Amino acid sequence: MTSKIDRRDFMKAGAAAFSAVASVDVGPAMAQDSSSPSIEHQLPAIFHNGNILTMEGDTPDYVEAVAIKDGKIAFAGPMEGAIATVPEATQIDLQGHTMLPGFIDSWGHFTLLAQQTLGVNLAYFSPTPPRDKADVIKALKQAVPFNGWIIGYGYIAALLSDGPLSLADLDSAFPETPVMICTLSTLTGQVNSAGIAKLGLTAQTEVTKPGEIVKDPETGKLTGELTFTPFLAAREAAVGSYSEEQTLRTFAAAEALLAQQGYTTVQSYQLTPQEVKDLRTAFDRGSISLDVIGMPSISDAATGEMVKNADWTWGAYSHDGRGLKIPGYQVATDAAPQLRLAAFSKPYLDTTGFPDGWKGILLPQEIVEHWVGYAYENGIQLFVYSNGDAGIDLSLAAIQKAIAATGRADDRRTSIAHSYFVRPDQLEIYKALDIGASMMPPHMMIYGDLQMKLLGPERASLESPLASASKLGLRTMLHCDCPSASPNMMEAIWTAVSRKTLSGQVLGPEEQISPYAALLAATRNVAYSYREETSKGTITAGKSADLVIIDANPLTVPPDMIREIKVVETIKRGKTLYRA
Repeated sequence: MTSKIDRRDFMKAGAAAFSAVASVDVGPAMAQDSSSPSIEHQLPAIFHNGNILTMEGDTPDYVEAVAIKDGKIAFAGPMEGAIATVPEATQIDLQGHTMLPGFIDSWGHFTLLAQQTLGVNLAYFSPTPPRDKADVIKALKQAVPFNGWIIGYGYIAALLSDGPLSLADLDSAFPETPVMICTLSTLTGQVNSAGIAKLGLTAQTEVTKPGEIVKDPETGKLTGELTFTPFLAAREAAVGSYSEEQTLRTFAAAEALLAQQGYTTVQSYQLTPQEVKDLRTAFDRGSISLDVIGMPSISDAATGEMVKNADWTWGAYSHDGRGLKIPGYQVATDAAPQLRLAAFSKPYLDTTGFPDGWKGILLPQEIVEHWVGYAYENGIQLFVYSNGDAGIDLSLAAIQKAIAATGRADDRRTSIAHSYFVRPDQLEIYKALDIGASMMPPHMMIYGDLQMKLLGPERASLESPLASASKLGLRTMLHCDCPSASPNMMEAIWTAVSRKTLSGQVLGPEEQISPYAALLAATRNVAYSYREETSKGTITAGKSADLVIIDANPLTVPPDMIREIKVVETIKRGKTLYRA
């Protein structure tokens, strides 16, 4: 028996948990509520009278008080010990709220989220999620064109009551202004006729694979829909270039949104040389305060040269223990399963629009093996991106080949992101090679019903097997892959616990995990994966005062209430970045 999640409730919950994708004028500090139990914690402070969950053990452990001083946790334990350690501290009454270590992002697009603050938020987690085509058009019409374009982000056609927008819909509303709508996946989108013309696309335009410039099968005319590589190129052209000052403002806007969700360390993969420069400048100027874990993504000769000629020290922060850290780089093997681009060992059940027997796409084996091997040869941490079980097979084979060639296997802290459809036998290899698995439960919530159609219920129910991984003792992590889903970590934790799709279907109940295991996967386990277990991830004396206060305890509320929990305050190195 399943409990249905009403579409309106789903959109309302997402919007309540995540305010509008902010304008570029948003700064890193949000409006303050006079009823908040705390003050601006730039002076020594002692927090007490709440549920202070340290995340130190494999079972829940609470302390009575936490003292912070000079940006670090000075003491965690009895109140009398906190007062003795920092007698000058201001005492902060948590008023029964719950304090945790700040959330650490194990997979996300910080710079892409920042770029999206230049456009219109059409996602389910916007403050006014569109319910029909008219709502989408209305939101787009309220936008001021940027670099000549109106661009909407986070669009999900399946959530509109009257179906997807067509080229005719967009042309009727925007006959002259180029418009681009980017889907939540960040890998597909559509443009109007003015956009087609602006991009110089025709029915004869050569398509760079993988991906399509979609044509009407009857007329051969362009529909405005673009997928994967052609879409990514079109989005880059539409966004265009903008000033350094505007870039820094978008970083501040993205930070404000992520701090609102309790993050104290974020990630930005697919890092470019320009983004490295911009992030360094942002930290030089104090534009942002959250630590950023960055990683280049190897996809071609240019990105390979970026890694070979790195002008950073691998695994070191840019600004005296804070700022930008590039611990390693990403190697991808396949792509999104909801687009049928994830590589499987067995064909998709639904191959409509694809060749019979379609199993997805795999990146060339020689490229994957070369760059996995390069990481092991040069002592660089490796972050692999694999989705389907065949993509994971390619990753594991390349890693095993690199270990055999170099003899380097100890304390590599290699991770495989997404690991959506990892098989039990593959999890055993993860365990043997000490490979971490960073999984994305919100993907199952958003696309689980579609996956049952594309893969069949049996395979779809195997997505993100967190319980199986945990039973093996694997280092598991959770992520939202924002902006490919809401950055609401409480929603990710709820999905890991409930495994509910939008329709209320429970996919693979045997893979549900406890709220505490999910919290570990958003804090301590991620700190370990970044080699920051001595400075982050638990409420422990000597570690950075990276803390989040939430309005309820995920371990004691009914499981379906976890997604309703709100962040009250986010503290980075003892300084408040967000207060509800």
